[in-house]
Amino acid sequence: MLSSAPASAVHTLPSYLQADKLGPWGVYLQQIDRVTPYLGHLARWVETLKRPKRALIVDVPIELDNGTIAHFEGYRVQHNTSRGPGKGGVRFHQDVTLSEVMALAAWMSIKNAAVNVPYGGAKGGIRVDPRQLSRSELERLTRRYTSEIGIIIGPTKDIPAPDVNTNGQIMAWMMDTYSMNVGATATGVVTGKPVDLGGSLGRVEATGRGVFTVGVEAAKRIGLPIEGARVAVQGLGNVGGTAGKLFAQAGARVVAVQDHTGTIGNDQGLDMPALLAHVQAHGGVAGFAGADRMAPQEFWGVACEILIPAALESQITRLNAGQIKARLVIEGANGPTTPEADDILHDKDVLVLPDVIANAGGVTVSYFEWVQDFSSFFWSEDEINARLVRIMQEAFAGIWQVAAEHGVSLRTATFIVACQRILRAREMRGLYP
Repeated sequence: MLSSAPASAVHTLPSYLQADKLGPWGVYLQQIDRVTPYLGHLARWVETLKRPKRALIVDVPIELDNGTIAHFEGYRVQHNTSRGPGKGGVRFHQDVTLSEVMALAAWMSIKNAAVNVPYGGAKGGIRVDPRQLSRSELERLTRRYTSEIGIIIGPTKDIPAPDVNTNGQIMAWMMDTYSMNVGATATGVVTGKPVDLGGSLGRVEATGRGVFTVGVEAAKRIGLPIEGARVAVQGLGNVGGTAGKLFAQAGARVVAVQDHTGTIGNDQGLDMPALLAHVQAHGGVAGFAGADRMAPQEFWGVACEILIPAALESQITRLNAGQIKARLVIEGANGPTTPEADDILHDKDVLVLPDVIANAGGVTVSYFEWVQDFSSFFWSEDEINARLVRIMQEAFAGIWQVAAEHGVSLRTATFIVACQRILRAREMRGLYP
C-alpha cells in the first residue's frame, strides 16, 4: 500500500511561486509529504527540504552573429548543502522554468544522499533552444551564464555538470570561464568535462550504466529474466542509449524507442549499434530503416517487460499509466512519473525503480571525477565502472530492505533513506547563528 499525504496538505510557498501553477516543484512537495510520516524525530526539520537554500535568477545577454543583442533567462538553484557542496547539471531548454530547476535541485539532494556521496543538491538552466544558436553564439551564452552564476559556484561550493542539451564542450567553456575569472585553472568546478581537461573515463555512459545496474538488481528480485526480456526506451541520448545498448548486450530485446523525432518499433528487437549510429548521424530515431514507424501514443502501450523513460519529466501521467504493460519501469529521466501515475502503476503491480536511485550513476561518476581532479590522480575505466557498480548495488540493496520493512514503494523508501541522511546532517550541524 502506497503511503500518501492528506489531500488537504498545504505548503507555505515562496512568493515567486503560484499555488495553482507549481509545476515539477509541486510533484516534489507531494513526495516529501509521503515520506514525512517515516522520519520520526527528524520530521521537525522537514521544512528544510521544502524550500531551496538559495535561488539565483540571472539575465544572460549576448550579441548574436547578426549584431543584435538577445537576452535569455538563467537560473542556478542550490536546494540543500547540509552534506556537502551543491551538485547538479545545467540544462539548456526553451521550456525551463524556476519551478523545474528547483525540483531538479531537490531531486539531486535526494539522489546524492541515496547513494551516499558527500554532496547537496543543485541545478541550473537557461531558457533557450540551443538548436537556434550557432556554435559561437552558444559559446558566448555559456560563458556569460557562467560569469553570472560564478558568485555562487566553485569546486567547494557548487559543481555544475551536463544535463539536457549540454555536454562536455559546454563544461569545458564553463571551466575555462570560471578559471579565467578566478585567475587559476580550476578543473574541479564542473564535472562531465572532456578527458583531456580533467574529465573522468566512464562519465559519458555512467548514468545509463547505473540505470542498467539497478535494473538488473530489481529484475532479480521480482524474478524477471533479462535474457529475452522486451525493453522499451523513451529518449535515446546518453542515458537511454547506453541503457538500451547494455540491456541488448545482456540478451534483452529493445522493441520500441521514442524520442523528439519520432517513435519506432521492431518486435524482433532493434539493432542497437546501428540505431545509435543512426541517431548520432541524423539527430534522432526518425528514418531508421530497421524499424516500423509508430504513432507517439502507441509507445506507452507497447508489449514489454521493461520500460525506461529517459527523456523529460512528467511523461508518465494518469492519462497513460493505465496503458503500460511492463512489469518494471526504470526511471532514467528526472521526475518522469507523476504521483497519480505512481499510484496507478502500484495498483497494476508494476515495480517503479525511481529516478533518485536509478539515474544516480551519473552523479556517482561525477563524484569520482571531482575526487580525481582534486588529487590529480586518475583511475582506469575498469576501476571506475567497478566502483560505480558496487555503489549502485549497495545503495539499491539498502533501499529494497527499507521498502520491505515499511511496506512502501521504492520511491518512498529512497526518500526515507535520503531524507534521514540529509536531516541528520542538518540536526547535527544545527542552525547558525
